[in-house]
Amino acid sequence: MHKFILVWVCLILSQVLFAQTGENKVFDNRVQTILFGKAGTDDRYPIISLQTVEQLRLSFDLLGPQNENLQYTLVHCDANWVPTRLNQNEYLSGMTFDNISDFKFSTNTYVKYVHYNIFLPNENMKPRIAGNYLVKVFRNFDEEDLLLTRRMMVLNNSTQIEGLARPATLAEARFTKQEVQFTVGINPATVVNPLDDIKVVLMQNSRWDNAITDLKPQFMSNNKLEYAYLDKMLFNGGNEFRFFDIRQLRQFSTNVRSKRTDTVVHVILNIDESRGANQYFNYLDYNGKRLIQNKEGSNTDIDGDYAYVNFYLSSAMGVPPDAEVYVFGEFTDWRLVPEYKMYYNKTRQRYDLEIPMKQGRFEYCYAIKNEAGQPDETTLEGNHFQTENEYMVLVYTRNLQYHYDELIGARKFSTQTP
Repeated sequence: MHKFILVWVCLILSQVLFAQTGENKVFDNRVQTILFGKAGTDDRYPIISLQTVEQLRLSFDLLGPQNENLQYTLVHCDANWVPTRLNQNEYLSGMTFDNISDFKFSTNTYVKYVHYNIFLPNENMKPRIAGNYLVKVFRNFDEEDLLLTRRMMVLNNSTQIEGLARPATLAEARFTKQEVQFTVGINPATVVNPLDDIKVVLMQNSRWDNAITDLKPQFMSNNKLEYAYLDKMLFNGGNEFRFFDIRQLRQFSTNVRSKRTDTVVHVILNIDESRGANQYFNYLDYNGKRLIQNKEGSNTDIDGDYAYVNFYLSSAMGVPPDAEVYVFGEFTDWRLVPEYKMYYNKTRQRYDLEIPMKQGRFEYCYAIKNEAGQPDETTLEGNHFQTENEYMVLVYTRNLQYHYDELIGARKFSTQTP
């Protein structure tokens, strides 16, 4: 009896572990400045065509003077980012894991680090099939000793997607939210039962934390699926992002109040205030993205220095009492990361945070942890239908022969451009 219970518990635990979703996550806080997108571009969507000769580039820094013995692998996942039961040789051509041999040491920097690059696909490892993949970076051939994980997607395009984003139609959401509508043209030869076999994911500004899923088409005609819900495809408009520029550390730049240098460079930003009650003010932003650049050097990968950036948020108005406030953006993986939680400075009546950041131009906002443990940016930043945002539609179909979700469509558009 006891043996039966033990086996049953082990079986349940194995199923739970297997069903864990793959996320963009950092497991060692010495890992900094993770960038993942198409090599040679500023495109931050890690999507690549199955037939392409282009590559994705995953780069990161590991703080400290010594390199480590690092490897990586790819794990195939379904549309919900749960690992599939396919064997690696069914979805990978070449090796099932590889060493990270492309690394360089920082030069002429106060903060020492090692810069690593992975280019995918490569001659040692290439995806065989389309779908979602989780990149796992680990130490010493031990996949349990993770440094970081990143989501990437391989596209086998067989759809035509048209979409638009506009102010919400519903009266109660008109001034704060944006609605998205889109159509998906499918190939009937590859999609047998579109109402059941098609899955779509709708994202705002490359964020997974507030992505909308489980949408069914409202209409279907002439092999075209139409998604035009007034209530199910709404996003907060939010606000344009705050930003600061530390591409040059020898002189003052945008939103930087002062600098000081001891063993490292400390950057003091202007004191921010809540924008929750402010009117909308339009200015150009890049939807939370970063530009890593050292204007005073020749190779930012290894001569870009780390500055300890000091964020300050006044609690004089608009900040709820006892709020858990975080600095939030692409550089936090759109997560409420403990290292980016601000502490309340009672003497100065403000929230403070100091964090190391590589030279560049950064966009950010302030978020409060809500009752559900999720980020709420609108309380401190405001919520406006006019805000420019970028949207992405991902379309998956079920491969009935091999039982996996295949990515067959991806389309990006914004509130300003279809």
